[in-house]
Amino acid sequence: MSSEQLLQDKVMVVTGAGRGIGRGIAMLAAANGAKVVVNDLGGAEDGSGGDSIPADDVVNEIKAAGGEAVASYASVTDWDAAHEIIETAVGYFGRIDAVINNAGNLRDAIFHKMTEADFDSVINVHLKGTFNVSRAAATHFRAQTSGCFVNMTSTSGLIGNFGQANYAAAKLGIVGLSKSMALDMGRFRVRSNCIAPFAWSRLIGTIPTNTDEEKARVEKIQQMTPEKIAPLAIALCSDAAQDVSGQIFGVRNNEIFLFNHNRPIRFAHTAEGWTPDKVIDRVIPAFASDFFPLERSGDVFSWDPI
Repeated sequence: MSSEQLLQDKVMVVTGAGRGIGRGIAMLAAANGAKVVVNDLGGAEDGSGGDSIPADDVVNEIKAAGGEAVASYASVTDWDAAHEIIETAVGYFGRIDAVINNAGNLRDAIFHKMTEADFDSVINVHLKGTFNVSRAAATHFRAQTSGCFVNMTSTSGLIGNFGQANYAAAKLGIVGLSKSMALDMGRFRVRSNCIAPFAWSRLIGTIPTNTDEEKARVEKIQQMTPEKIAPLAIALCSDAAQDVSGQIFGVRNNEIFLFNHNRPIRFAHTAEGWTPDKVIDRVIPAFASDFFPLERSGDVFSWDPI
C-alpha cells in the first residue's frame, strides 16, 4: 500500500495543530488522504490567550496542496468545546476515524515554587484535554466499531525532568488514560497508543539556556524537527496498524523507540507478616541494587540524535 493511500477518506482531528508537531501531523495526514480538523486555540506557550491565525494557516496550506481541512478554535479544556471539536468533524466530513491528542502548554517551575495555577493549567490542557476530546469521540467510535487514538506523552513523565512536576504528572497520567482507553474500547475495535516525541517546538523553546551544557543540549534538540514525529502517528492511525494498541512509542529524529510498561521486578515474602523493622532489615537491602536512579531524560538518552 502506498503512503498516499494510508488514510484515504479517513477523518482525523488533530489538536494543537496550528504549530509544531500538530501541524506536521495534520499536513502529513492530509497528504495521505485524510480529511483533517485542524484544532488550535492559538494560545501562548503557557496556554493563555487565543488566535485563529495558526489553525487557519494550516488549513490554507492543506487546501493549497489539494487536501481537505477545516479549522477549529475550541479549547480542549472545556467539556462542551471538546465535543464541538468532534462535532465539527462529523458535521463537515460525516464521521470521525482518528483523534491525535497533541494540544499542550508549559508552565515550568521548580516544585517548591510551583503555584496551584501552574499545576492546574497544565493538567487541564494535557490530561483533562486528552480525556475531553477522546470521550467526545468515543461515542462515535463505539457506534461504528472502529477508531484510533494517538496520545502525546513525554519522557518528562516516563523518565523525569527538573522543574516540570505539572507536565510530568499530566504526561504520565496520559499513559494510564491511554491504556484504559485501549482496554475499555478494544472490544469495539478501537485502539489507543502513546507517542513520546523528541522535537524542537515553541514549548521546548522555553528550556533555559543559561549554561554551556544547557546551550549544547538545546542545539541538539533543534536538529529534531517537529515533522519527524508525523510518520509514526500516521502509521498508527492506518488500518495497517489495526492490531497495535496500548503501546508507548518514542520518536527522536530518525529513531523510533518502544517503551516498557511498569511490571514487578523483585519479590519479597515472609510467612509471619512484615513489620517496619523487618522491611528495613530485609526488603530495602535486598531491593537496593535494583532501585532506579533519579535520572532525567537526558541521562537515559545520552547519545546524540541519529
